[in-house]
Amino acid sequence: MNEKVLIVDDEASIVTLLKFNLEKAGFVTDVAYDGLEAIRKTDKNNYDFIILDLMLPEMDGIEVCKQLRRNKIDTPVLMLTARDEEFDKILGLEIGADDYLTKPFSPKEVIARIKAILRRTTTSSINPTTRIKIGDLIIYPERYEAEKDEEVLAFTRKEFELLYYLAKNKDRVLSRDQLLSAVWDYDFVGDTRIVDVHVSHLREKIEPNTKKPIYIKTIRGLGYKMEDPT
Repeated sequence: MNEKVLIVDDEASIVTLLKFNLEKAGFVTDVAYDGLEAIRKTDKNNYDFIILDLMLPEMDGIEVCKQLRRNKIDTPVLMLTARDEEFDKILGLEIGADDYLTKPFSPKEVIARIKAILRRTTTSSINPTTRIKIGDLIIYPERYEAEKDEEVLAFTRKEFELLYYLAKNKDRVLSRDQLLSAVWDYDFVGDTRIVDVHVSHLREKIEPNTKKPIYIKTIRGLGYKMEDPT
């Protein structure tokens, strides 16, 4: 194991704790002590994982995560928050975080989360050679993109994984719990709002009219179904 992890936190004690335990577990570590330093480092270096504190000098964790995704840096992010900090899990996931933990935390739990997220990332069920066409929508798994009316559409990793899963199960009704299990990990099971939020984002990008969707249909009381527009 030589995965490189960037630790972004302004608390020296937290950094020391994480560095010691991650390196003991076989990870290579680097450190940034504020949000702007994190952006600079991710621009110049490739990381396999980022541990990102919510409250940071210069630029907070939410803004850092937004900037990373705007810069097309798709490295998995684990957000750290203090118990007394207001943190909306749905907002964090919306802007591109993959998971979050509250302080104080167990180093073993951090390592377990990192390994689980990396395992899901490296064993993705997406087949990069399979192009999917639904109506005027063409999905390119290898690029995590789709085209519609000759316009290239860009997605976050989770948006694309949800779109791909819906597309490869075209004409099947999928419950929110099925989608949670397939696209997200166990931590989000039961919190189906995240599915609704991501479906809403997909509709904004692919539907001609989000109030009358023709690609991703809501099946009342059951879930969602993707189908060819009629």
